[in-house]
Amino acid sequence: MWRRALAIAAVLLATGCDSITQPAQDKAVTGGPHRLTVAYTHQPQSTLIHVAVAKRYFTEVGLDAQLMQHTHGRAALQSVLDGKADVATVAETPVMFSILKGDRIFILANIESSTLNNAIVANMDAGIRTAEDLKGKRIGYTAGSTSEFFLDAILTSKGLVKADIQPVALNPDEMLQAMTARQVDAVSTWNYPLTQIKHRLGKAGVIFYDRQIYTETFNIAAKQDFINAHPETARRFLRALLKAEAFVARHPDEAQAIVSAAAGVDRALVQEVWDAFNYKVVLDQTLLLTLEDETRWAMRNKLVEKVDMPDYVTYVYLDGLMAVKPEAVLIRR
Repeated sequence: MWRRALAIAAVLLATGCDSITQPAQDKAVTGGPHRLTVAYTHQPQSTLIHVAVAKRYFTEVGLDAQLMQHTHGRAALQSVLDGKADVATVAETPVMFSILKGDRIFILANIESSTLNNAIVANMDAGIRTAEDLKGKRIGYTAGSTSEFFLDAILTSKGLVKADIQPVALNPDEMLQAMTARQVDAVSTWNYPLTQIKHRLGKAGVIFYDRQIYTETFNIAAKQDFINAHPETARRFLRALLKAEAFVARHPDEAQAIVSAAAGVDRALVQEVWDAFNYKVVLDQTLLLTLEDETRWAMRNKLVEKVDMPDYVTYVYLDGLMAVKPEAVLIRR
């Protein structure tokens, strides 16, 4: 806890005196603060959360936000499913798996999208020059995440299947060490590990992107029972994120400083990957299309037992964002 306190103090100092004065209460707020436990990640996809914390937007909208930081979204979502947190930042893939298992989840909003965050980084010293060279190689991936989906999508686009490689299940924070120790020849991952591994490999590193086969969405997810019981809390949370979105658009340099301090990541690395992300609070058809594509993939590869396509619209909480920014809701009921 003392490390978090020091990190937050550093953020407040970095973001100027206006950040440490007591903010004015949001005009839309009535009544006392609502307690909300937020499970989020240190990843760049959670930038809007980092900014909302540093700029005290949660306080402004009348939330008493308790914070839990994780290394990746699947772990953040699990904390919600375990009853340890109320909302989580998470990519759509873990949400899809959760829904197919029968969990009653709501997606409140997409807070980031990217076609350049997921990729495969490989060691050319292992004989990998092109994506086709992945055949027969040891490739690390994080099961049940966008990492696994992107790996399969790349393989399929090159006429390969997972049986053509040697898959190695790894957590994101294990991948750099696994590549350095030559325990794997390549990994399918996201930032920051993606760029950090490329730096460590130097001239021997090569990255395979494909902007056409996958658009990542990073989302706010919660249990349906919680949102149905606390709709005003959900609206306040979304208002805070919209404030963060506006700040990021106006002050990208300051936002990068906030993310660097809050996540404990070198600012040069934050700047290097910044343009790969689109930080918008929206609900649009991309989310539904991706969930359906990933569901077909999961069923085809027998990763789940369920065989019927869910009606994913029923797992999207439209009322919250519709109440605070209706023009950001582009999903048809």
